[in-house]
Amino acid sequence: MSDTSERPASPSFAALRGQLHDAAAEFAGGRDALEEILLGMVDDVDRAAAEPLEIFPVCHHSPASALAMASRLREKQPKVVYLELCEDMAPLLTELRNCRLPVAVQAFASEIDGFPPDWAPLSVVAPITEASAEYQAIAYALDTPGVELVLVDRSSDHVFQWDTRRPADDGTPAAEAGAEPEAALHGEAVGVEIGDLRPRFAELEEHLLRHGRVRHWSEWWHQYVEVPLGDSDHDTYRQVMFLIGSLFRRLAPGRDDRVRVDEDRERHMWTRMREHLAATGTDPADCLYVCGAFHAASRVTEFGIDGTGDFTVSPRTATTWQYGLIPSSHAAIEAQFGLASGSVSIAATEWAKNLKRTRVRPYRLEGQAGARKTAARKTAAKPPAPAPAPVPAEDRLTGFLRQPPVLHGLDEAELLGWSVDIVRAARRSGYQASTADAIAVFETSILLAGMRDRAKPTPYDFQDAAVTCIEKDTVPGRRDVRRLVEIMMGGDRIGQVGYEALPPLARDVHDRLAPLELNLQQRGVRRALLDMASRPELRACSDVLWMLRRLLPPGAARTVMGERRLGERSIQESWDLSLGTHQRALIELGYEGVSLEQVLEQRLRRTAYGPRATTAEVLAAVEDATLHLGGRRLADELGGRALEVLAGERTVDGAPEVLRRVRGLLAYYRTSEPVLPPWIESFVRAGYAHYCTLLPTAFRDEDATVGQVAAMLGFLFSMESLALSLGCDRTQLELAVAQSHPGDPAKTALLWAAQVQLGTLSRGELRGRCDELLGNPLVVPSYPRYLSGFVHALEPVPGLADVVVEAVSNAFGRLPDPVLLPWLPTLITTLRSNAADLAPLLIREAGRIFPARLAALDTWVPPWLAHPAAPAPPGATTVRGAALLPRHPDTCDALADLLGVTDGWGPAGGPSEDPAGAALLFAHRAACEAVADLLGCDGSWAAGAMTAGAPPLTARHPATAHAVAALLATP
Repeated sequence: MSDTSERPASPSFAALRGQLHDAAAEFAGGRDALEEILLGMVDDVDRAAAEPLEIFPVCHHSPASALAMASRLREKQPKVVYLELCEDMAPLLTELRNCRLPVAVQAFASEIDGFPPDWAPLSVVAPITEASAEYQAIAYALDTPGVELVLVDRSSDHVFQWDTRRPADDGTPAAEAGAEPEAALHGEAVGVEIGDLRPRFAELEEHLLRHGRVRHWSEWWHQYVEVPLGDSDHDTYRQVMFLIGSLFRRLAPGRDDRVRVDEDRERHMWTRMREHLAATGTDPADCLYVCGAFHAASRVTEFGIDGTGDFTVSPRTATTWQYGLIPSSHAAIEAQFGLASGSVSIAATEWAKNLKRTRVRPYRLEGQAGARKTAARKTAAKPPAPAPAPVPAEDRLTGFLRQPPVLHGLDEAELLGWSVDIVRAARRSGYQASTADAIAVFETSILLAGMRDRAKPTPYDFQDAAVTCIEKDTVPGRRDVRRLVEIMMGGDRIGQVGYEALPPLARDVHDRLAPLELNLQQRGVRRALLDMASRPELRACSDVLWMLRRLLPPGAARTVMGERRLGERSIQESWDLSLGTHQRALIELGYEGVSLEQVLEQRLRRTAYGPRATTAEVLAAVEDATLHLGGRRLADELGGRALEVLAGERTVDGAPEVLRRVRGLLAYYRTSEPVLPPWIESFVRAGYAHYCTLLPTAFRDEDATVGQVAAMLGFLFSMESLALSLGCDRTQLELAVAQSHPGDPAKTALLWAAQVQLGTLSRGELRGRCDELLGNPLVVPSYPRYLSGFVHALEPVPGLADVVVEAVSNAFGRLPDPVLLPWLPTLITTLRSNAADLAPLLIREAGRIFPARLAALDTWVPPWLAHPAAPAPPGATTVRGAALLPRHPDTCDALADLLGVTDGWGPAGGPSEDPAGAALLFAHRAACEAVADLLGCDGSWAAGAMTAGAPPLTARHPATAHAVAALLATP
C-alpha cells in the first residue's frame, strides 16, 4: 500500500507509543514486524484524528455507531455530510420517507454495454435500516434546511468496472436454498455496505472467537465492541474505531485485487470531497465525513484535504442504469453480507434499548412510514462558529484499553420475560414446552453467561439456553427454537416501498387493479374473485393479472379458477395475489418499461431474436403475443421470425413442441380469422419441405428420439392437405419415407405406420409383419420396443388405433413373462410421459373392441382371430346393397306410406326381373340436364327401356355421369 506524506507524530499518543514499544520488545525480543504493526496502528489513529475534515468511522448496522452518530450530529450540526455510498444513488434518498424500513437502494441494468454479456443483469443494492449510522446522517441532512448531503463513493458502474471478475462470484455468502423466502429479497444483487468491518485474516478471526468464547463474529462484535462503546464519549468512540479499522487493515492478507479496489475507493472518495470543497468553498470544519472504519485508516496519498495524489476517475460505460427502492429485511441483510442469523434483529433491539437508556433523540425522516409522530420542527443548522485553532487530539485509547470490563448487573425481570415469551412462542409452534422449561431457560442462560465470563446473559446466551432446554429431536413446526428466539428479539422486520416511491409501471399496475378493492401492497396472499359477466369492467383487471402471471415469478399471481387459451376466455376467475410479498420483482419490472404491455413486448422480442432462440420458443412468443397483447402486428412479426429460425435449424429436438404450437395457432386462426395469416401459410409450406428433408436423417440418427420423429410425421400428415393446397408436392414426402432405413425397432414400427398412411403398405401386410415378429424367437425380446413405436405412431396416424390395440393384445397373449413383465413399466412410462394425449384414443379403441361385460369375455373372440366367411360358390348371385333394410322393413314401409308409394318389396331370393335402379333420375331429366349445362358437359340420354339386359346406369345416363365426373375432377 502507498503511504501518505509523513506528518509529525502527535505528542498526545507518546505514552501509548512507549507502552506498545515496550510490549513489542518484551514479546518479540526486539524491533520486528510486531512493533511496526503496533506503532503503525497508533500512527493511523493519530493521523485520522488530526484530519481537519472530521472523519466519523462507522460499522454497518451497528447500534453503537448509530447512537454516536445521532449524538454527534446534534452537537456539531455540520453543513455538509459526505457519505460513503454510491454517488449515483443520491436522487433516490429523498424517497426513503415514503417507505417503511428496512429497504434497499438499488441500481439495476438489464441491457449492458461494456461488460461481458454473461454478467447481465447487473444489480447493486445498499440496504438501509433505522439502527444504522448512515440512516441517521441521511435523515439529518434531508430534514435540516441548509445541509447538503454528498455521496462520494464509486458509482454502480464502477462497482463492476473495478473488478476483473463478476463481483457476485467472489465468495460473498448468499441465501441458502432452504432459507426463508425473506432472505432472498435482494436476489442475486451485489451488496454495498457502509462500514464493512470484519477481519480479513482468517487466523485472527478464529483467535478472537476462540478466546472470546463466542460462536461467530457478530456475537464477538456485540460483546466486545458494541457494549463497551455504548456509553463512551465521542473522542473515545472515534479513536477505538480508528484502532480497530487499522488493525484489520494491517493484518489483512495480501490479495492484490481486493487491496487495489479498496485503495481506489478511498482515492475516489477523497478526490470527490476535495472537488466539492474547492467548488463550494465550504470550510472543512463544517463538514463531516461518514465512512467505514476500515477506510478511515487509509494510507493512500490522496488521504485528507491536503492529499497530494492525482487520482483520475475513469469514465462510466455506456450501460443504462435504472434506480429504485426495493423492500429488504433483516434476514436478507444477514444473508447478503454473511452475518449470523438474527444478528440484525438483535441489533435493532439493542438500538431501541440504547435510546431508552441514554435518552438520545434519533433522527427520523418526516413522514417516515412506521415511525412515531413527533412534534419536532425543522430547524436550520447552527450558524458556523469561528474555526478554532487545531488542537491535538487527546489520547483516549490508553484509558479505554486499561479500564476493566464494565460488569452490568443481571436484569432478572428482562431475562424472566424472555424465558416466558420463548416458552409461549414454542407452544404455539407445536413444542411440548411447560413452565419448567421457562425456569430451565432462565437458569441455563445465567449459567452459560458465567461460563463465558459475563455477568449478564446476552441475547446469544439466551438463544443457546433456549435451544438446549426446549429443542427436541425433531422440529414440530415450520420454525425451530433458534428462529423463534430471533423473531422474539425483534423479528425479521420486512420493509415496504410506499406507493409514491414506486416506479411508474408498479403504480400503473396498482391503479389498474384498483377495481378489485384489495390492499395489494400488504404482504401475504389476497384472494380476488372476478365475475366478468356481472361486472364487465373487471375484464381489464383480468388482462393485467394474466400479464403479471406471465412476467412475475411463480406465486405472485396464481390462478385458482379460470384459464386463458387461444380462442377461450373465462367469464369467472379466481386469483391468489401476493404482489406485496413480491414487491421487488414488480419494482424491477418497472426498470424495463413504463407499462406491462411494453415490458411484455420487449421480452417477447428478446426471446424471439435471441442468439439461441428455437422455433418452439418463437412460436410460444407468438402465442403469448396473441393471448396478452391482441392485434396482429407483433404476432405477424414474430411469426416471420419463427420461419427464419425454422429454416436455420438442423435438428428435430423441438419438433413435438412445434407441432403442438402450430396446431393450436392453426385452429385459432381458422375459427377467428377469415383467412390464414400469410406467415403461417409460409410456415406450413416451409415446414413441410424442411421436415421432409430431415426425415431420413432423423430415422437414422440415434440422438433423435421416437417422439421427435413421430412429431415430424405428425406435422407432415396433419398439415398435408394445407401444404398441398399451397403448392407442395406429395412426392417429396413419399421419397423421404422411401429413403428412410431405421435400425431402431421403435423407429421401424413408426416407419411402417407412415407407409400405411401413404398406401405403400396395407393393413394386412402390417399385421403379417407383427405376427412374424412374435413368431421369431430372436426378435421376441425386442418386440416391446416395436410396440412403443406403434404407440407413438398414433400421433401421425391415429387411424391405426385398432392395429395398435391388436398388437398390444397379441403381446399380452403370446409374449413370455420374462419378456412381458420387465416391459410393462416401460409401456406405462411411455404412455404417461410421451403419449399422454394418445392414451385416451388407445383406451377408447380398446373399449370399442373388447366386450363391455365380464360375462361375455369367456365366449368373446377377437375380431382379428375370427374366421372369415366362406366364399360364395361360382355362379351364385349375391344381393348387392345393404342387407339391413330387408331385415328391418318397418322403417321403409313407414317411409313409403308417408310418401304415398304403393310398390311392394322385390323378391328376396335374387335380383328383380325389372330392376328400377335410380328411376328418379330417369323420370326427372330436367334436373340432370340443368346440372350438365351448369358444368358445361355435353351428352344425351340413352334410348331404351330399363330392362334386365340394359347397360349400366352410367352408360344409360352419360350426361349425369359426366357432370359428376367433372364435379369430382375425375377423368
